[in-house]
Amino acid sequence: MDLFTFFRSSTSYRLRIALAFKGLDYTPHYVSLPKMEHRQDSYLALNPQGLVPALVDDGAVYTQSLAIMDYLDETHPSPPFLPQAAADRAYVRALSQIIGCDIHPLNNVRVLKYLQGRWEFTDAERDEWYQHWIAEGLRNFEAMLNSSGKAGRFCCGDTVTSADICLVPQLFNAQRFNCDLSPYPRCNAILAACMELPCFEQTQPKYQPDAF
Repeated sequence: MDLFTFFRSSTSYRLRIALAFKGLDYTPHYVSLPKMEHRQDSYLALNPQGLVPALVDDGAVYTQSLAIMDYLDETHPSPPFLPQAAADRAYVRALSQIIGCDIHPLNNVRVLKYLQGRWEFTDAERDEWYQHWIAEGLRNFEAMLNSSGKAGRFCCGDTVTSADICLVPQLFNAQRFNCDLSPYPRCNAILAACMELPCFEQTQPKYQPDAF
C-alpha cells in the first residue's frame, strides 16, 4: 500500500491511525499542501480531486478518508472499525459523520484560504470562524456521547471504533487553533484514552517526517 499524506491534515491522520489500528504496512508519500503539491499535474493524475489522503492498493487508487476506511474494513476485517450490533453501528457512523460531514468541511484549509482571499478575513476572524464551528460540532458530539448510554472508555464502549479515529485528529486541529475544549469533558477523556494506544500516539502529526 502507498499512502499520500500531509502531516497536518486531519483526514491523513485518520488514515494513519486506521492503518496502524489494522496493523497494515504502507509506504508514505508526502504531499505538501502549503507548496500546493496537491494541485500539481502529477498528483492530479493520481487523484483528480487534488486532496489528501489517497491510498493506492494493488494498483487501485482510493480517496476520501471515510470511504477508504470502509474499504479497509471490508478487505481487512479484523480488528473492525464498527461494532457488531446494528444500532451501535448506526451510532458510530453518526458520530463519525458529525466530524466528517458537519465540522471538517467548514474548517478545512480550502475554506479558510477562501475566507481570507475572497472575503479578506483577518487571522483573528478566520480563527473565530474556526472556533465557532468547532464549538457547534463538538457540542453536538458531546451531547450524543452523553445521551446515548453507549460511551465508555471510547466513543462506543471500551473498544476503538471509527468514531474515535475521526474524533482524535479533529481535536488535535482544534488545539492548534486554540479552541476551548473544556466544555467537552467526555471528548477529552476519550482523547486521553486513545493516546495511550500506539496506533494513535505514534501516528501524531509531530512524528511525521514531513512535519515542520
